[in-house]
Amino acid sequence: MIRILNEKEIKSIVSLDLSVIAAIETGFSELDKGNALVPPIMMIPVPEKNGEVDIKSAYIKGYDQMAVKVASGFFENHRLGLPSQSGLMLVVSAETGFLQGVLLDNGYLTQVRTGAAGAVAAKFLAPQTVDSVGVIGSGVQARFQMAALMLVRPFSTIRMFSLDPDDARDRYVRDMWQQLNVRVINAPSIEAVVKESAIVVTTTPARQGFIKAAWLHPGLHITAMGSDTEGKQELEADVLARADLVACDLKAQSMRLGELRSAVAQNRMTADSPVAELGAIINGRTPGRSDGRQITVCDLTGVGVQDTMIAINTLKIAAERNIGLTVS
Repeated sequence: MIRILNEKEIKSIVSLDLSVIAAIETGFSELDKGNALVPPIMMIPVPEKNGEVDIKSAYIKGYDQMAVKVASGFFENHRLGLPSQSGLMLVVSAETGFLQGVLLDNGYLTQVRTGAAGAVAAKFLAPQTVDSVGVIGSGVQARFQMAALMLVRPFSTIRMFSLDPDDARDRYVRDMWQQLNVRVINAPSIEAVVKESAIVVTTTPARQGFIKAAWLHPGLHITAMGSDTEGKQELEADVLARADLVACDLKAQSMRLGELRSAVAQNRMTADSPVAELGAIINGRTPGRSDGRQITVCDLTGVGVQDTMIAINTLKIAAERNIGLTVS
């Protein structure tokens, strides 16, 4: 039997909570243990529309299912009144290869698992106590990142900077105040966000680094989410060079697609520079933040283990509650 779920049904059973964060943390842990096989990301660019379609997957030993995700990001869609991201996930039996689930999530599960990865990064790398946090961007992922961060590092103020139109920024301020019951400030500059925040999350499709090393301060943690394909960059290369601890989700992938790629290309790091993978930190093989004054950076490009973990968990819940359409 194949179970098919639409976006509304998926949202009724999966939300960004501590259980999802724990599942994503488990995925990173298994990856570090050598129990996951992650093929290179297949990325199909559509430059005329400032868009791309990505295919990600992973097999995790000990699990009888795996997922294949097709996700798109078309960053001019706002001109059409459409969200920039969409997608679906296919759940396949890891024993027979037969299709078992179709999750027509329209990119929702990707947003949730990406937010959860940011929470995992903050859990092991951010200061224990924070008051003000910052986010660059005012889109969907800027919302998920702040909601996820609140679950592991509660805060009272968000400082946001975005190049989006005024109405989008105003909507972000209003929505996050209502959702999280915190003060939300539309900051005058990126510099102001960085200098006045203990944690900064970047969530943009930028192609040139906009976070400057001169703005770094003791105790700051940065999670960079946006650079997940060749050509993207949110952090100046000197930011990684100056950080006391640089981490990532998967070093080989970050060296190809993430902020690490930019730092190496600009000769501010090398392929042998010390970089801690999140899984190694989770498993205690590599230390995370050990000093309140450390400057830490985490480069997240999105790994297939995240998709497999959230997809199989979603299908399991749906089967337990008998939600969705089943076909033979």
